[in-house]
Amino acid sequence: MVMFNKPYLTGNESAYIQQALFSGHLSGDGSFSKQCHTWLENQTGASKVLLTHSCTGALDIAALLSGVGHGDEVIMPSFTFVSTANAFALRGATPVFVDIRPDTQNIDETLIEAAITEKTKAIVPVHYAGVSCEMDVVMDIAKRHNLLVIEDAAQGIMASYKGRALGAIGDIGALSFHETKNITSGEGGALLLRDSRFSEMAEIIREKGTNRQQFFRGQVDKYTWSDIGSSFLVSDMAAAFLIAQLEQAEIITDLRLKIWKRYFDAFQELLERELIGLPTVPQTCNHNAHMFYLMLPDLERRTAFISYMAARDIHTYFHYVPLHNSPVGKKIGRSHGDMHHTESTSDRLVRLPLYAGLTEEEQENVISAVYSFFGS
Repeated sequence: MVMFNKPYLTGNESAYIQQALFSGHLSGDGSFSKQCHTWLENQTGASKVLLTHSCTGALDIAALLSGVGHGDEVIMPSFTFVSTANAFALRGATPVFVDIRPDTQNIDETLIEAAITEKTKAIVPVHYAGVSCEMDVVMDIAKRHNLLVIEDAAQGIMASYKGRALGAIGDIGALSFHETKNITSGEGGALLLRDSRFSEMAEIIREKGTNRQQFFRGQVDKYTWSDIGSSFLVSDMAAAFLIAQLEQAEIITDLRLKIWKRYFDAFQELLERELIGLPTVPQTCNHNAHMFYLMLPDLERRTAFISYMAARDIHTYFHYVPLHNSPVGKKIGRSHGDMHHTESTSDRLVRLPLYAGLTEEEQENVISAVYSFFGS
């Protein structure tokens, strides 16, 4: 059986967790959390990084930092996970969905400006499959309209745009360390801040609305409820697992990139015969091989493909159902313009197994099965 995903273990996770267990500090912001913060700040160039219990939590903090509320609008793609929209909808804001590009499956930057109204407060680009959106265009639009840019870089660890790490280009960014991501702590995420103007408030929100971090630094003689917030910290045991992964992030990324390239090269014949579409990575982007997908001709063919592969013990999956077509999306969101590419991608995209431990033999089984499906 070829699994769709298997979390990669570096070999140091257990030892670090043992250290955390006997450190006397199991809750958040212990020594391993601090190591993760430092590593991520150095790797991304963010002025401040704070671990969270999930990328969803990081997006929730970002939404609170943005100050959005009832009557405000936030522009984002519909082809994304629900957390992207939930973070702002929970504050009462309206998600405004814009169509995606047919090549990268990222928000179409040429459609953003027309979707801006006097109610717009932020743009939320989502870096699909670890391939960057056109961030220069997004940032220029935001600057001219005085809008925040909040990057959903859930899939973007170790990926970059013109040499800049994803998640640290906009005003605020969010990373995911979920089990399905390249670098994992089982569950987990991180909030990235490009400059220091949000730092103090981010700490307060993350610490249940208290100024606890200022107390620990000796800036106040006691801590108290300072603003609204919630519990977003991750345990130091999870951080111990994470730092073991981060220390080998380049190795993990290289392993994934080799697998990704092997797929890409292997399927060129099917691409030339126009039986499938393959991922596109613009020259401005260094991607992280978060996923490898095929674009099939239509929903019927994709459904048959997934069944065909499953019968051969190979796990393949489709991805997002467009948010604008979901019950909640229809109720509280709105679409700006035609959503043709979003709906087409949702019907045709299928993801192949890709993880750092995937063997060449397993990958050859996948490749052979794909060619067999197309009668080759």
